[in-house]
Amino acid sequence: MDFERVDMRLMSEEEMIEAGKMAEIVFKLNHTMPNTDEYNKLLKELLGDNIGENSQIMAPIAGAAFDHLKIGNNVFINSNSLLMARGGITIEDDVMMAANVQLLSNNHDEYDRQVLTCKPIHIKKGAWIGAGASILPGVTIGEYAIVGAGAIVTKDVGDYEVAVGVPAKIVKTLDKDKFE
Repeated sequence: MDFERVDMRLMSEEEMIEAGKMAEIVFKLNHTMPNTDEYNKLLKELLGDNIGENSQIMAPIAGAAFDHLKIGNNVFINSNSLLMARGGITIEDDVMMAANVQLLSNNHDEYDRQVLTCKPIHIKKGAWIGAGASILPGVTIGEYAIVGAGAIVTKDVGDYEVAVGVPAKIVKTLDKDKFE
């Protein structure tokens, strides 16, 4: 899979200012009562048009590069999510994520910690991510797939597959006909 390398020492002043603005919005969001007009306004300010209708993200949240995050319709992301989106994160419609989930689309280079290796994460329609799961750079979670609580996902999970463990392994394939 192709990936991008980003040298954090080479960030432009404009990029640094934008990152600071996003951090300020996240701080305010995390100190505002969820599901209020103020909260929804801050969420819209953070994500712009990259969040679909009827989607909710429960505070507190943490992360970076929120402009690289795209969330579909009817998505629910529970509290304490970590969304490191420098490599790009796409979450399709009807996805549910339990508390303490980490989506990490970037990682530090093992030899030069100022360089990020960035690979996109894609979570397809109807997927369910269990509490405390971590999805690592470059992973795709298939349609209606399930990632078990506490799993660390380093490889793609196919449509209708159930992945559990550290590292996550496929333990079952769900009956596709039961979803139609």
